Amino acid sequence: MQAPSLGGVQVPRGNGKTVVRLRHGSSLNDFADKIDANPASLVTVLFHLGEMATATQSLDEDTFGTLAVELGYVIEMVSAEEEDRELLGGFDIDLEAELADEGDEELAARPPVVTVMGHVDHGKTKLLDAIRSADVVAGEAGGITQHIGAYQVHHEHEGVDRALTFIDTPGHEAFTAMRARGAQVTDIAILVVAADDGVMPQTIEALNHAQAANVPIVVAVNKVDKEGANPDKIKQQLTEYNLVAEEYGGETMFVNISALRRTGIDDLIEAVLLTADAALDLRANPDKDARGVAIEANLDKGRGAVATILVQSGTLQVGDSIVAGTAYGRVRAMFDEHGEPVEEATPARPVMVLGLTSVPRAGDTFLVAPDDRTARQIAEKREAAERAALLAKRRKRISLEDFTQALQQGKVETLNLVLKGDVSGAVEALEDALLKIDVGDEVDLRVIHRGVGAITQNDVNLATVDNAVIIGFNVKTGERVAELADREGVDIKFYSVIYQAIDDVEAALKGMLKPEYEEAQLGTAEVREVFRSSKFGNIAGCLVRSGTIRRNTKARVLRNGTVIEDNLSVESLKRFKDDATEVREGYECGIGLGSFNDLRVDDVIETFEMREKPRS
Repeated sequence: MQAPSLGGVQVPRGNGKTVVRLRHGSSLNDFADKIDANPASLVTVLFHLGEMATATQSLDEDTFGTLAVELGYVIEMVSAEEEDRELLGGFDIDLEAELADEGDEELAARPPVVTVMGHVDHGKTKLLDAIRSADVVAGEAGGITQHIGAYQVHHEHEGVDRALTFIDTPGHEAFTAMRARGAQVTDIAILVVAADDGVMPQTIEALNHAQAANVPIVVAVNKVDKEGANPDKIKQQLTEYNLVAEEYGGETMFVNISALRRTGIDDLIEAVLLTADAALDLRANPDKDARGVAIEANLDKGRGAVATILVQSGTLQVGDSIVAGTAYGRVRAMFDEHGEPVEEATPARPVMVLGLTSVPRAGDTFLVAPDDRTARQIAEKREAAERAALLAKRRKRISLEDFTQALQQGKVETLNLVLKGDVSGAVEALEDALLKIDVGDEVDLRVIHRGVGAITQNDVNLATVDNAVIIGFNVKTGERVAELADREGVDIKFYSVIYQAIDDVEAALKGMLKPEYEEAQLGTAEVREVFRSSKFGNIAGCLVRSGTIRRNTKARVLRNGTVIEDNLSVESLKRFKDDATEVREGYECGIGLGSFNDLRVDDVIETFEMREKPRS
């Protein structure tokens, strides 16, 4: 029914219980469609409630809540997955709910998914190298793993050939986001601790991620062959973090290994399989459409978008239409970790997929759609929702009362960045790390574009318009792009190790800050006598008590410890009858402070200068 609302505007009203479902980042147009109202009337109602917004502007949940209460509705914000489920007609995307619904006869055992985590340089990559016998360290910049990969290995356990899937997470602390994501898709975490180094900050950080994800942990005590190695000390240290070894009465398995000499590797895999069998029910239904997670993705010059995906449920076939985040396409080909083609991927099987139209982000969920058209629809809806949600997040809610104050505060200095990297996980982690740099409220950091692949002319054009700096992480420029950047004066920085990029950006941000000045005291002089001069005004006959008195520096006069005049200047300085540029401690001099004549015996003249304060 139509009922007058604020300002006499006609808006359909609810009964206070009517539920309206909106996706995150919706606009007033979307709300108007749901309640069959004119968007312009909702703009007016919102204005009367103290909020200014256009009909197409993305709004946050609080704003919709205020509007809904006024009009008699209840707002329910839904995720992209729930919208996908509605679009697919009740297609179930919740894996845990699905597992509970399916009967035992439909579920089959699947391999455990294992993540190797730990402090930088404790031997994670060497361990994976020992497990899969492929040298990855040699080609990595700074010895730090820059990509996430997934590999499946086989091991004979109790006479049965068992498969294990390993996810390789990067070692540097700036990749926290990726490591956390690795813990979310994993069943078991191997915590690598060097026996000669002990528990370090990133060890604790990795441990927290695994415990937060409620993942069983197996501890690999590495480098036990080195001099000074003390595996028992590691067990004692980790007891503080609720990891109690079996010999101490706990449940955590500790395995001594040497990744370099490749000893103890079989024992470690046995421990992982025993933990999996004892603590986890690792089953999935292979006879259905696949879904899972994109572990990593990159843009290949010859093959286009290439995504490493981990199937969590169902079986993925060549020819399936899939959606991964905002990317969609048909699976043209699948390859295993050795580059061999495979026709299908069963649960817990990592495969490299070709055929997506764009590059998904690391950690995006993927699902199989009934056909290409539905896949495209889901991807487009996700993309629109994501863009709208981003705009809603960026929109700073401001009322009319705050508006004048915001104008008075002046413009915020902004450093705009364009990020390009070889894989999406690295770009995302770099962006997270950069946005955490804190140099106060004076300077703002904005990432105006992020992408995967070489730096293109479009990136340079965007940087030209927004005065941005382009950061290339393990990528170079395309053809003629360097010339264009040079011509347009766009700064392009190339990095292969993430913390160098963070340090440089932090330095640039500090350079954009307005200089801060601090007062530096130069000297003090005590007035012993005051001489009257018709030409120069009063001259103070002084004894320099500390420091140096210089001509043309700033000065203030103190009487009985209280400042009686500030912002003066030492306009004349004499030693007897001669002009002097400076007079040092212990010497007498005559000081003239220009037009200030209220000088008395025992006053103190303090001189100082303002120096630029270095940023910490």
